[in-house]
Amino acid sequence: MRRLSVTALAATTLALLAAPPALAQPDRLDGHGPGPLSLSVLGTHASGVYDASAAEIVAHDPGRQQLFVVNAAAARIDVLDIADPTTPTLVSSLETVGVPAADGSAVGDGAVVNSVDVRADGLVAVAVEADPKTDAGWVVFYVDGEPRDAVRVGSLPDMLTFTPDGDTLLVANEGEPAEDYSVDPEGSVSVVDVAGVIGELTQDDVRTADFRAWDPDGGRELPADVRVFGPTTDPQRRVSENLEPEYVAVDATGATAYVALQEANAVAVVDIAAAEVTDILPLGFKDHSLPGAELDVSNRDGAIAIESWPIKGVYQPDGMAAYEADGATYLVTANEGDSRDWAGYGEEYRVADLVDEVAPLCEDAFADFPGGVEELVAEENLGRLNVTAADGLREGDEPCYEELYSFGGRSFSIWTTDGEQVFDSGADFERITAERYPEMFNSNHTENTFDNRSDDKGPEPEGVTVGTVHDRTYAFIGLERIGGVMVYDVTEPASAEFVRYVNNRDFSVDPESEDWRRAGDLGAEGLTFIAAEDSPLPDTPLLAVANEVSGTTTLFRIDGGDGPGGPTEPGEPTESSAPRPTVPPGESTPAIPDTTAPTGPDGGTDNDGDVAAPDGLADTGVDGRGLLLGGLLLLSAGAGLWLLGRRRNAA
Repeated sequence: MRRLSVTALAATTLALLAAPPALAQPDRLDGHGPGPLSLSVLGTHASGVYDASAAEIVAHDPGRQQLFVVNAAAARIDVLDIADPTTPTLVSSLETVGVPAADGSAVGDGAVVNSVDVRADGLVAVAVEADPKTDAGWVVFYVDGEPRDAVRVGSLPDMLTFTPDGDTLLVANEGEPAEDYSVDPEGSVSVVDVAGVIGELTQDDVRTADFRAWDPDGGRELPADVRVFGPTTDPQRRVSENLEPEYVAVDATGATAYVALQEANAVAVVDIAAAEVTDILPLGFKDHSLPGAELDVSNRDGAIAIESWPIKGVYQPDGMAAYEADGATYLVTANEGDSRDWAGYGEEYRVADLVDEVAPLCEDAFADFPGGVEELVAEENLGRLNVTAADGLREGDEPCYEELYSFGGRSFSIWTTDGEQVFDSGADFERITAERYPEMFNSNHTENTFDNRSDDKGPEPEGVTVGTVHDRTYAFIGLERIGGVMVYDVTEPASAEFVRYVNNRDFSVDPESEDWRRAGDLGAEGLTFIAAEDSPLPDTPLLAVANEVSGTTTLFRIDGGDGPGGPTEPGEPTESSAPRPTVPPGESTPAIPDTTAPTGPDGGTDNDGDVAAPDGLADTGVDGRGLLLGGLLLLSAGAGLWLLGRRRNAA
């Protein structure tokens, strides 16, 4: 039994009028403000390798007009010539195995390449994971395609980036445990001095920023919401073993780095000159019971059902970027979510399994749900949602879960450097993809299947990059599962606006078939913005996207975004963030405007599957929004009653 669909829908729609300002609202979804920025595919390089991480991270060298693409499984970097961006061409590869390092070691067989960055003068830095991954890894440096230096860094170097002046390289050493937890390296950030002559680096040029100050004997108190959980091999190193750096962003001055600690749901602050972690900022949790923060939680309900639920989302960002606005630094995070799921310890359970195998739900904590906890854990409700067993447990003689925490925010967020959230995209990603691809809503990246990711992180935002187009700042967020890129104007951080969604994927082609190459881009992973002044096309910014499943690297041309947009023309579609009624795949609803018909440059879709956000709704103010939502409420209720009638007749 679904949860009183019409009543819940009506309540949710009315509640949008009082939604908190940090969540995206209807007047932020219509694209009002910036001009009609558009993305169109220029060219794609296809590795011909399927689902083997042949295109993960991408970096750009404007001097040579080359892209450097991480080919993880092959332990190399593929170099693409993009002088003609319509035909990216593989010209060489940078091999890592066998390269000698300053400590006397050499990159061994079984190594995995995880990240790449390019300095302004063309110096290429590559992060290489050892085999086994718990051993110390390497950074290998290349000049003109030849290895010139290598230094040893921490365990599992997962991401690296140069500071703006190019004098320092920062490396996030994730330090994941062995499968059986027999070894659990400390997480750390390597600070590598590369101001000197490349070819003469020593291990003395590598310093380590660690987390020992927050260990039991370290003297500093860890903030309460920083997640430290699971086994440890050394109780005196419990925190430093537990924190696992994922991604690094650097402020414009090059003085401070911000490091995503994904599993811990926190951001570390690093003083680069001192090579010291100075603070750890907890990110808190997303309340999915609030208006504007709804989500679809079941892959067994046979419907698009983006609704409020009594669960908390753990943001757990993967990709992160830093940018300046009004003289202050802000952080942009892609809230992917991640769990610890090893042979020696696993935190991830479906809600129904959590109740059966760990502890029941507290009856008083979920008493407001219609039908109580028994109905709540049904598979068409929360029963199949993946949650963590590490949080929310009320201890005592009869332990029970008083809160449920799911992985990821299904969103992107903007934060101050003090860890205060000023914007979250709320339910935008699921709503927009549902409107654009109703028959492939929450599809996976390896198959065309309706609704098979709703129980596990949904669209799964993975990477993010930020760039400036005509004095406006935009965030580009890649969706790992259904694919494509969400574009937001983030010039004003607290009132970011959805601009456009583009997806270079062909759902008419089965990714599991022999014809998979025609399916387009699958599994957006790494994104790089190429500014107009650095582009191979005169005065034209580009976006490069690496896709790990299809093994493709695609260049998008960015046009427009050069001023205020005009009002929506009569007949143009508008985008809405109002709740979508429960609709079986293949059936339509009158509550959602048609955003799939081709239109002019200010709205709708083009031949690249590019969904624009037309202008006009924001000018209506509170009264206009109330009228819009009132109409949506009536239409939604009518659709819900019609569906209930159908179900009763079918029964």
